[in-house]
Amino acid sequence: MRGLHHLLLALGASSAVLAEEGPMDGTGKVEFFGYADCIKLENATTRVVLGTSGGRVLEYAYQGENALLLDPVQAGWRYAPGKPAVEPSAGRCDVGPEQVIPRHPNLWFGDWTGEITGPRQARLTSVADSATGVQLVRDFALDPVSSHLRCTQTIRNISNETKEWCHWSRTFALGHGIVVMPLTEPSRFPKKYVMYNPGGINSHPEDPNIRVRDGFLQVLGPPQHAKLGMDSYAGWFSYLMRNDLMFVKRFPTFPDQVYNEVAGLTISIWYNGTGVCELEPIGPRERLAPGQSASFTEDWWLLPYKFPGDQVDAKAVAQLVERDAR
Repeated sequence: MRGLHHLLLALGASSAVLAEEGPMDGTGKVEFFGYADCIKLENATTRVVLGTSGGRVLEYAYQGENALLLDPVQAGWRYAPGKPAVEPSAGRCDVGPEQVIPRHPNLWFGDWTGEITGPRQARLTSVADSATGVQLVRDFALDPVSSHLRCTQTIRNISNETKEWCHWSRTFALGHGIVVMPLTEPSRFPKKYVMYNPGGINSHPEDPNIRVRDGFLQVLGPPQHAKLGMDSYAGWFSYLMRNDLMFVKRFPTFPDQVYNEVAGLTISIWYNGTGVCELEPIGPRERLAPGQSASFTEDWWLLPYKFPGDQVDAKAVAQLVERDAR
């Protein structure tokens, strides 16, 4: 996987050519991964590249190490009606619930508009989507010094009827890492998580790569079935990667609101054996009347952390997160 990572990093770096100096500190327009209209946000340690194809984060890199999986065969790919679709890689984001919401290719991998909005800040805006009745706006802000990236998605109801959708993050991180997640009580799930099997949702899964220790759920590697769901309200989880980085996501949780995924999830992890782990905070149901909007914010960090193998010290992970990812 490390070799694949360096291949993808090299591909991104070789195609990242400065097109023009940005008008704000720490911003610029770049060509990256075959796209000529990307926006970069950067400081001394961290670089973010935003792409208008699907409104994605294409690069989130600390000291040159990209945490996101880029599929090299997708370089420069753009959606067009009738064109064979791909499963977009890198820093995807979406709206749900997944089994109820209509298909929405214009939001998922259509063309968005991008603009620089301030020092190390940018906005991506989707088309007005008739399938879902919403328009999406994604705002990004990179800290002047640290790897802290704030990502806010706003759902705007542009239809003439009430819509009930939710935020659904779908970030593709490099695979073969370890998820460390604090648990909260009470949980609806006897095993503290559920596993999506081909025949339905298993509420009593047993998997050798998943364990609960000291109040933390740990996913050590690809499970028997790729998709997992959790109902923790702790508001953060971490992902320990083999490139010696810890990817941390913080996000708000709302115990008194309805989570309208099938199993009422606050988090999903999709973790297969092909070198990718999908990190998915899920927002609560937003009941939006015509003209109303709702926003959900994720805060990301990349922290240096030696990959521990299966000797995970979850308490030490939590201490580092509390100290450096606030």
